[in-house]
Amino acid sequence: MSLAPRMLCGYRVLDITQFVAGPTCTRFLAEAGADVIKIELAPTGDRSRFQGLKPRQPEYRASSQSTYFFQQNHSKRSLALDFKHPKGRELLRKLAVECDVVVENFTPGVMSRAGLGYEDLRRLNPKIIMCSISLAGQSGPLSDKPGYDYIAQALSGITGVIGERDGKPAQVPVAIGDAATGLAAAMAVGFALLHRERTGDGQFIEATLVDTYFHMHEANVPKVAIRGDSFVPRREGSLHPNGGPVGVFDCGRDEYLVICALAHQWPQMVRALGMPELENDPRFATARARSDNNRLVADIVETWLRSFPSRDAAIAALEQQRIPCAPVLTLNDAMAQPHLLERGTVRQVKDPQIGPFAIPGSPVRFSAWLDNPEVRADLLGEHNDEILREAGLTKEDIAQLYSENVVVRDALLKTPTD
Repeated sequence: MSLAPRMLCGYRVLDITQFVAGPTCTRFLAEAGADVIKIELAPTGDRSRFQGLKPRQPEYRASSQSTYFFQQNHSKRSLALDFKHPKGRELLRKLAVECDVVVENFTPGVMSRAGLGYEDLRRLNPKIIMCSISLAGQSGPLSDKPGYDYIAQALSGITGVIGERDGKPAQVPVAIGDAATGLAAAMAVGFALLHRERTGDGQFIEATLVDTYFHMHEANVPKVAIRGDSFVPRREGSLHPNGGPVGVFDCGRDEYLVICALAHQWPQMVRALGMPELENDPRFATARARSDNNRLVADIVETWLRSFPSRDAAIAALEQQRIPCAPVLTLNDAMAQPHLLERGTVRQVKDPQIGPFAIPGSPVRFSAWLDNPEVRADLLGEHNDEILREAGLTKEDIAQLYSENVVVRDALLKTPTD
């Protein structure tokens, strides 16, 4: 099978991001073929290098590599420099001239104060596309507020609807907002590149965690807008407030099942339950009635589920009536699923210092090219010399930068002065 070059081959991206949202954006660009130069802040690099699992072998214990960093930053080239040093900032300006895209996730204002804001870079490279990722945007009352995924989740009204009705709000312990913001930013960069191909114009893009989380309210924003404080979305714990039944249901034996029966599927649900009399029962006959009697519906469903010898048997009965359902799996169980393994959703990788492990695969598939089966992540500053030579610096120039600690690299890598 002959595959075309990856879609973003020939584009160069300057990645000045850390942790998850920004690196997710640039990782997708890298997998699509872009040459992504990962700028890491001296002396220790992206802070995610200190999270996840580190190499176990004694000779690699001091390595800058980690599973967390690998997952978010594979397929990029690392350049580690002192962002605060005038020479470091001058290097960034020099690189920006040769780049198509700059992605950064500093607190708003940091890049401009460093002389690296969009207007500064546009004067050097009129076609530059710059994407700034932040908690709440470059303007507005919250623009200078530092924060991460869970802060945005709280500010956007998401945390307030998670948890038991009589308990305190709960958090989703995965970086949903970070990952979704990174995906949205990568999409926007792709659109901006297409726009530039048509017009020749670069542009500035904002992507924020708060905006992304707020966008996840699929139905309630219009309700609040129209009904005001007479409607306040409430926490329902394991049940969806719209009834259905929709939610997490106890099958007994410490096993749980998610059922998502929408309003039009109530007749199918009562057939699965073997209780046709419920279809026209005034307590359940409409979606509003089932919502008002949400807990009663759940009690009926859970009693029925516990009548089965196993969760799989209950799933078979539901699927016979085409009711969407799924077992609640641990991550361990999910990673062992043949479906996820076959599709590469669980992606097997190998690092020279850490060894073999798994990371999530790409959430999208392209017919024109396949995923790279052997991705890798740089050690801190692994591509310093290569990137700086491409920028026109001599061997002596590079050695001087090392001597002044303007650029740094992992101790496992030799510098030109060694």
